[in-house]
Amino acid sequence: MAVFAGSERLGITPSESSAWVELHSDDSAEEIEVVIRAVYRQVLGNSYVMESERLVVPESQLKRGEISVREFVRQVAKSDLYRERFVENCYRYRTIELNFKHLLGRAPNDYSEMVHHSQILDESGFEADIDSYIDSLEYQQNFGENVVPYHLGFTTQVGQKNVGFSRMFQLFRGYSSSDRAQKQNQGRLTREIAQNTASPIYAASSGSLTGISSGSRGGSTYRLRVMQPPSAKSPVIRRVTTEVVVPFEQLSSKLQQLNLKGFKVMSITLS
Repeated sequence: MAVFAGSERLGITPSESSAWVELHSDDSAEEIEVVIRAVYRQVLGNSYVMESERLVVPESQLKRGEISVREFVRQVAKSDLYRERFVENCYRYRTIELNFKHLLGRAPNDYSEMVHHSQILDESGFEADIDSYIDSLEYQQNFGENVVPYHLGFTTQVGQKNVGFSRMFQLFRGYSSSDRAQKQNQGRLTREIAQNTASPIYAASSGSLTGISSGSRGGSTYRLRVMQPPSAKSPVIRRVTTEVVVPFEQLSSKLQQLNLKGFKVMSITLS
């Protein structure tokens, strides 16, 4: 059956993190439909998909077990639907930012990553660039063949920079927001990556993190929901989630400490 990363797996609610959805060989037709909808939501940036726009042939192949979730993701990302929404109507670096978000679940780490994908686009074209994300070791390690990509930018990852928190908050505007409709602050993330800078992590008045704000946050505290690493003695035991309250002034250093100790930060909210 499809598996969701709610209280059972990670101890968090869908409002705090993207849902983990995985396809299994014994899934029912209804569960496979959940997987299909999750792929459309993730790869198409939460934008609405009409029935006439759905990819009928790849959907049928997935239902019959002829292709994996990874191949279905590839088909959606290479579709005319994706091109129309995120390639033809976006400037190049915005497209690259969204490719990272939709296919790898994170923001670009640095300018060299964006230049690398820009070169692929120039030399080999759009479809080859999509393949470069989906065929990457990073994709395989995080999602494998049958997990729908989800937003990893809110969790610490081995080998990834903590600046990814700030940059993912700029790409992610909440679960009711569509990447297709977003206009505000486009270009800001590209400038920050090129300049090797990052916006502070601030909480919006609604409690959702946006990464964009103004003014001082001195005196504020943040609540971090973290997942402990597995024990070396008992690696099969379910990981435990706990909460840590941190003053704003210590937020950056605390994130670094948790990362070094192997903890994963699942959410950050204004306390």
